[in-house]
Amino acid sequence: MRDVHCEVEEVGATPRGRDHGLVWLLGRAALRSHQSLQERFVRHGIRKWHYAVLAAVDEAGPVTQADISRRLSLDGSDLVGVLNDLVSAGYVTRNPDPANRRRNLVALTEEGAAALREFDVCVVETEDELLATLAPDERKQLVSLLARVLDAARPAGVE
Repeated sequence: MRDVHCEVEEVGATPRGRDHGLVWLLGRAALRSHQSLQERFVRHGIRKWHYAVLAAVDEAGPVTQADISRRLSLDGSDLVGVLNDLVSAGYVTRNPDPANRRRNLVALTEEGAAALREFDVCVVETEDELLATLAPDERKQLVSLLARVLDAARPAGVE
């Protein structure tokens, strides 16, 4: 095991356990939200990557598989499996790009758009469950702060 040294600004500020440590708290909150969301998604026969791909296609309009892969940082071979599921469900179409027939364009179907609205409800319900103890202005502040942290940590060229 290599020697790792992290500096702590003040004595006694060790980030351990439930009451200390932002990374631990964020990780636990993320785990709880993902588990709760997955339970809701399972009732609809989807997984988180199905939702993420549907949302990305909805945002971008007809989009190449490579663009989806980059947007989501999802391996291309994993994306193919997700797209196969979504095509089989009738949520997206995958057709050759008229501008470059070597690549496919993925587009949301009407059925996919309707399903995405249902899946969005799952996300809202999960957020409401997780943040039930926060006032609306606290929720907005938390979202704003986390978005700023993530924007600052985003590698160049990644949306």
